[in-house]
Amino acid sequence: MKIGIFGGATNGTIDDLISEATQVERDGFASYWVSQIFSHDALTALAIIGRTVPRIELGTSVVPTYPRHPMMIAQQSHTVNAAIDGRLCLGIGLSHKVVIENMMGMSFDKPVRHLREYLSILGPLSKTQKVSFTGEVYSTHAELAIAGATPFGIVVAALGEQMLRVTAAMTDGTLTWCTGPETLASHTVPTIRAAAVEFGRPAPRIIAALPVCVTKDVAAARERAARIFAIYGQLPSYRAMLDREGAAGPADVGIFGTKAEVEDRIMALDEIGVTDFAAVEFGATADEIGDTRALLKTLL
Repeated sequence: MKIGIFGGATNGTIDDLISEATQVERDGFASYWVSQIFSHDALTALAIIGRTVPRIELGTSVVPTYPRHPMMIAQQSHTVNAAIDGRLCLGIGLSHKVVIENMMGMSFDKPVRHLREYLSILGPLSKTQKVSFTGEVYSTHAELAIAGATPFGIVVAALGEQMLRVTAAMTDGTLTWCTGPETLASHTVPTIRAAAVEFGRPAPRIIAALPVCVTKDVAAARERAARIFAIYGQLPSYRAMLDREGAAGPADVGIFGTKAEVEDRIMALDEIGVTDFAAVEFGATADEIGDTRALLKTLL
């Protein structure tokens, strides 16, 4: 299982992101992931980061699909991938109804159909192929001509069974958040793996992102996690995964404790089939920050 770092400097400056990613690469991690929320554009940030950080995989976690036409995100991703020497992993996701409809004023209708049609266009273009597709919502007959373009990987923030099946059929794998080990073991991993076999696809990447903190005060870490990540317990797609886990909120799927306890819980993810772990570090003290990073480095 590869170990990567989910960037925590998203609300900082571009220089903060570069500094964070530089340290992640220097520490030997396999990947660095930038979220797309309400701050910097993740793909643009990675194009800049990748000119300074030359070796590790750089990924988005995740770019919402509805606001960007699949041909346009393919064009942008090829440009970024060319700028960073072919190291991009494009993580995409539906976002949430409250964001797409209430904030952006767009329709969140039939999300599974949306994803299938979206990938029918993005998939061929990501491989530098011409696309000719006519769907109910999207229709695209075009190709891109970008100097230096090479194929880039795609993973989807897929949680439910139908989304996992589309993801297995049409992409490289899934990237989860707020999905605990029991749900990964009983639902996510077997569902996407079985679908990949059914569709004759390669074994999928299964990237799991969870909060991590090496600490002597687990109660304080849980309280902080409950506060910082509270919104994710209220969004329906994440709420469904937490309910499967029997978790009251995101704090209940976080990985907190001594070095040995944190190590055991992370390595247990490898045993259930997670291929990549993206650590969301959130130590509150210098000791917690240093000890968490030091423990993660021992797992490389």
